[in-house]
Amino acid sequence: MLSEKIKQTLKDAATKLTGPKKRAFMAEVTLDYFDASARKTETYLGWNRQAITLGLKEKETGIICIDNYQARGRKKTEFLLPNLEADIQSLVDSKSQADPKFQTTFRYARISARAVMSELISRKGYEENQLPSRQTIGEILNRMGYILKKLSKQNQSKKSQRQMQYL
Repeated sequence: MLSEKIKQTLKDAATKLTGPKKRAFMAEVTLDYFDASARKTETYLGWNRQAITLGLKEKETGIICIDNYQARGRKKTEFLLPNLEADIQSLVDSKSQADPKFQTTFRYARISARAVMSELISRKGYEENQLPSRQTIGEILNRMGYILKKLSKQNQSKKSQRQMQYL
């Protein structure tokens, strides 16, 4: 029916498109080369039959189906527990400090994610099954601009007028 070179070109063109444009391209190829048969197109080109059928329906009706891609997946913990971020900030702000050299915008927290979790339970009234894991709390702290590491104090070097002689 189609040469291997043409098949490969059509497959390559389809991989470079996404969403409604890809379905419109698939529908056009199906109408032109495969007698509007999604099954034949699937057999010869390996494309998804449901996507081809949807593309044909979109072309027929003129109504384009838009994917709700943003609604997929798990919601962030901050979205599920709206007060969590403010509660974490109220706990961590007193135990954090800015970068002493002012090289980054991060604030260094002297409290671990595990300690933040226990403070949320004891001070803020959260239950353990209600809170996310320790790792997730660490990621929330990172998103809020905190880095969980200890800082060494900035030692200012003493420069004397004369050099000390070692014997």
